[in-house]
Amino acid sequence: MTERLDYISERIEVSEKFQPVFSHFYYAANIGSESLTKTLLPNYQTVLVFCFGGEVSLSVGEAVARFINTCLVLGPIKRAFDYTLAPGTELLVINFKGDAFYRFFGRALIDHFFMHPDDLLTDSCFAELMLKLQAKSNEERIRYLLAFCEPYLRINDQDVAHMLTFHETHTWLNPIQEIARETRQTERNLQLKHKKILGYSAKELNRYYRFLKAIQWLEQQLKRKGKINWFELIEHCSYYDQSQLIHDFKHFTQLTPKQYLSLQHQLCNPNSVD
Repeated sequence: MTERLDYISERIEVSEKFQPVFSHFYYAANIGSESLTKTLLPNYQTVLVFCFGGEVSLSVGEAVARFINTCLVLGPIKRAFDYTLAPGTELLVINFKGDAFYRFFGRALIDHFFMHPDDLLTDSCFAELMLKLQAKSNEERIRYLLAFCEPYLRINDQDVAHMLTFHETHTWLNPIQEIARETRQTERNLQLKHKKILGYSAKELNRYYRFLKAIQWLEQQLKRKGKINWFELIEHCSYYDQSQLIHDFKHFTQLTPKQYLSLQHQLCNPNSVD
């Protein structure tokens, strides 16, 4: 848990039973008297955000969403965005892992970055769910949400599960080509399935994993308090040159690598376990 006088945040791990479905829960609260703004780094996950007690504003490019005492689906989170918590606001965030959002809702968000989860369904079960969560403690909310979601999860698609494993463990291979060869399917069929179920292409995800490797390397150097050797980073993460590295940082964060380092205290990295 990280804590300061006006802000509390905590990454909450899930039990082994739910680890294939959720990477973690995230809790944040503004207990100060002024609004607080943070920047969330991309993680290519879809998240379900519950807001209690106040207002949250999201800024994604020119699009702005404001919501009070309700829930919202965001993602897949492909680029950094800003979020602002008004005083007295609590957030509880569910981070869906891999294809889990599709298994729960039956679709991925492709044309919209944020929307109310009831707009994905035929009833208003999430509006009713919010009413039940309001008066509960944070621990009770998490237990209730896990019990609520379990009956609705569909069996995962084996091709997509295989592709996700390839992305994580064989970053030098093209998962579409490899699995098409193994399963005797067309690459086009697997590309369409990847996009439909995950909400992004295999090419997009490979680019993100290279960027993620870069920021993890930077975090390790900062912990060691060593001088940043940018050419070593370029070689370590298989970038062609410095301009490609800068282009990726601007694509995902709208910052140069040096700006990213100077603004570390404002950034929320969903992949960090600290």
